[in-house]
Amino acid sequence: MSWTKDFFIYLSQNNVLNSGAKKWGLKLGAQSVVAGTNLTEMIESVKELNSHGISCTIDNLGEFVSEKSEATAAKKEILSVIEAIHEHQVDAHISLKPTQLGLGIDYQFCLDTLREIVAKAQEYNIFINIDMEDYKNLQPSFDLFDELLKEYDNVGTVIQAYFHNAVKNIEKYKDQRLRLVKGAYKESEEVAYQDKKEIDNNLLKLIEYHLLSGKFTSIATHDHRIIHQVKEFVKENNISKDKFEFQMLYGFRKEMQLALAKEGYNFCTYVPYGDDWYGYFMRRLAERPQNLTLVGKQVFNKKTNTAIAVAAGAFLLGRLTKGKKKK
Repeated sequence: MSWTKDFFIYLSQNNVLNSGAKKWGLKLGAQSVVAGTNLTEMIESVKELNSHGISCTIDNLGEFVSEKSEATAAKKEILSVIEAIHEHQVDAHISLKPTQLGLGIDYQFCLDTLREIVAKAQEYNIFINIDMEDYKNLQPSFDLFDELLKEYDNVGTVIQAYFHNAVKNIEKYKDQRLRLVKGAYKESEEVAYQDKKEIDNNLLKLIEYHLLSGKFTSIATHDHRIIHQVKEFVKENNISKDKFEFQMLYGFRKEMQLALAKEGYNFCTYVPYGDDWYGYFMRRLAERPQNLTLVGKQVFNKKTNTAIAVAAGAFLLGRLTKGKKKK
């Protein structure tokens, strides 16, 4: 794993920067990476994307809550998003994180919360995607998914290519709608690939398997090389464009998003909103540091750059100290 990925993961866990990001909000330039800080702003952003033939998956930002009251508040917000999608008749569905809904507090509480959300979404024929997070929460999240599949057919999940067990999981869930991603958390070499080439190769392996054997595939990447290879693969194997979509994050590679939609590919933009955006954004940079050049100038101002410089110094000092101890 490169030091740049380690660094951005380190920043994502920096409470000072996270608090500052919430405080500065739009003044910091958060609108470059999130589609608004409230429901009204987010819906307008979705309508704009829809006008270009782009569908959306909406994420009410937040994760790893420690109180049931926080999880209940998140549930109410997500239910409001479902109502807003129906009311405004926008082309969108929901992505949500189990830890935001209490997975780390109580499994049954989280499952009951998810059931309420998925049931409401089913009333309006709205799809719910269960996002995957770090390895600690991986199997519990799959367990939640398994329980929901017993009752609902409007739910899917995510397979992260950097995990060693990704192939096993995609084989298990080949009959489900899946989003395929590289993976953005810091994981040990015991459970996850560390080399970029290995991760890229595994992602392509997963994509090709699910396109040939599975249901609808969401290919979530900003990597133009992987996108090109997917285009060639579907042509060579006569795979209909109705079987898959490309996905990218709101605010990233906008021209490519529009170009893919104009080329006739199904395209979906991952639309996060809310003020808890900092950790999410840092992990996107950890996943692909090149993303920094795509939105960095719009997001970081002098105050933030100073804070990041201090954090970078602490990070590098920690690495040097750790290196000396090893010697």
